[in-house]
Amino acid sequence: MSLAARIADSDWFWERHANPRSGWSRFLATPLILYAAYARDRRALALALGFTLVNPVAFPPVDRDDDLAWMTRVVDAERAWLREEFDPGAWTRLNLLNSIVFGYALLSAYRRRPARAVLAAAVSMALKLVFVGALARKHATES
Repeated sequence: MSLAARIADSDWFWERHANPRSGWSRFLATPLILYAAYARDRRALALALGFTLVNPVAFPPVDRDDDLAWMTRVVDAERAWLREEFDPGAWTRLNLLNSIVFGYALLSAYRRRPARAVLAAAVSMALKLVFVGALARKHATES
């Protein structure tokens, strides 16, 4: 079993991360990380990265008696993907592209090129939403 699959087996972790407040607030950490790089503020960067690490367990478990929120379905799909329960296929390329664009946004922020950083951040965040949306749809059709 891969390390990713072992991590995906932690119900305690994933039930908290499936709380929509966890997913959305973690998604919004991207601009905070880029601001910290732009400002070259190590403290802000440490706080943003610390928040990103703690975020998945900072919220109570999701209430599965209610209708599942979109972000909950996304997190459930991510977990199933890590468990190797389904293959997202070509969609993984989109996630790779997202990582490259985010790297460019980070570099642009560090070099204090705000227009490039903001544009790349917006593209990166849009790519992430498209990827996780596709992941959730594919998981729903295959499970």
